[in-house]
Amino acid sequence: MSGVVGQVLLVAVLAVPAAGAAVVAALRHDRAARLVGTVAAGLTLLAALPLVAGGDDAGGAGTDPSPAVRPWHQVDLPWVPGLDLRFHLGVDGISWPLVVLTALLTLLCCGYTLWKVPCGGSGRALVALLLVVEVGILGTFLALDLVLFFVFFEVVLLPMYAIIVGWGGPDRRRAARKFALYTLFGSVLLLVGVLVVVTAAGTADIVALTGGTGLSRGPQLAAFTLLALAFAVKSPLWPLHSWLPDAHTQAPTVGSVILAGVLLKMGTYGLIRVAVGVAPEGAEWAAPVLGVLAVAAILVGSLVCLAQTELKRLIAYSSVGHMGFVLLGVATLTGTGLRAALIGNIAHGIITGLLFFLAGAIKDRAHTGDLADLSGLRDTAPRLAGLLGFAAVASLGLPGLAGFWGEAFAVVAAVRVGGPLWLTLAVLAALGGALTAAYLLRLLRQVTHGQASPVVAQVGPGVARAELLTWAPLVLLTLAVGLAPILVLGVAQAPVDALLSGRP
Repeated sequence: MSGVVGQVLLVAVLAVPAAGAAVVAALRHDRAARLVGTVAAGLTLLAALPLVAGGDDAGGAGTDPSPAVRPWHQVDLPWVPGLDLRFHLGVDGISWPLVVLTALLTLLCCGYTLWKVPCGGSGRALVALLLVVEVGILGTFLALDLVLFFVFFEVVLLPMYAIIVGWGGPDRRRAARKFALYTLFGSVLLLVGVLVVVTAAGTADIVALTGGTGLSRGPQLAAFTLLALAFAVKSPLWPLHSWLPDAHTQAPTVGSVILAGVLLKMGTYGLIRVAVGVAPEGAEWAAPVLGVLAVAAILVGSLVCLAQTELKRLIAYSSVGHMGFVLLGVATLTGTGLRAALIGNIAHGIITGLLFFLAGAIKDRAHTGDLADLSGLRDTAPRLAGLLGFAAVASLGLPGLAGFWGEAFAVVAAVRVGGPLWLTLAVLAALGGALTAAYLLRLLRQVTHGQASPVVAQVGPGVARAELLTWAPLVLLTLAVGLAPILVLGVAQAPVDALLSGRP
């Protein structure tokens, strides 16, 4: 692929959903608007997929001392010349899988609205907001200027708040306020961290800053602390996670899918690309603390799930535990750990997105999410129960499915770091994996087995064709990434090695 084509596709990945959102908002006919939004989401996915082609496998060979840092494709234009800020976009093996995942989940969510619009506002407004959220998330993954990264990071807040408030559950306003307050707290920390880096280094270019270039130890420690806390809120890392269960539980199905599938990944991606990349000495200094907090998230998330009685809330708390494994991989600051984090990100997005689609379908049919009222689903809705069983065993990390690789190799990476602390963290994380299996098997026993409850007895056996079309890509990707992890790890190896080359 030529450089010009790559640049056009990069711009299209952001321009198409932005234009789609504007057109959808302007149209009067609700279903036509939803159809236009779905087409825009589909075109965005078609623009994102070819970005993997034409990129140098090594990230760019030549005399560059760290050639793999260079993106496969990039657009670098003046933005605010007086402040030396640039509209700098780029994609490589760290960001591309997340770009594709974002585009896919947005397409599935927009397509899902063609079949069913949640109670609340119009479907047209919901699809327009989903496309605006997509622009913010994609821009975060593609931005290679710190200030531009911050701008895209903030774009997501208001439309996601509106989705929760407009189409959420009965306690949606409190959940949305909590989401907004936590996010704003993280945003303040992120802005201060960005200013520390830009002031100390004299540039906002992420590529130039990777490896700690231009930053002494003091600014690196300060910057990493601020940036890590900001990204911990979004990830979310215990104990900054309490906004997540409320937001997931009250959000409509498509909102929960986007929240779990890709919005959380903005935090872990930022931690890898910006915090670790720009401040490697700070990352080295804080790694033990980050590892301890990651394992605490794994254990706390699993123990809370064992006591949960509401379906969506259980899946929401499971995200705290799963993202703990991702953060443990990052905390090891090893190639194995970072690659485990990257594939864990993708696997969590695929599997938890499927789980929230299924949870939404069950709640729509049974009109409750109480686990005690959902027993016997396999007798009345065997297809739905079977898909839930598949997603649950994928989420618990069954070998051969996508969830296995990230969690297993995060533990392996901790073992390889060695020493009493990391060996202890590896053992505790493995125990957390066992607890994950326990609460997911408990979920299946309560929901799919036993005698059908009165509300489940009224659930029909059928699954709509639109639902199957929405869920099928996630089922297939769960199998594909599980059987061929090189789909994610193959493109990530060179940029991860480059990222770590700046470690002290």
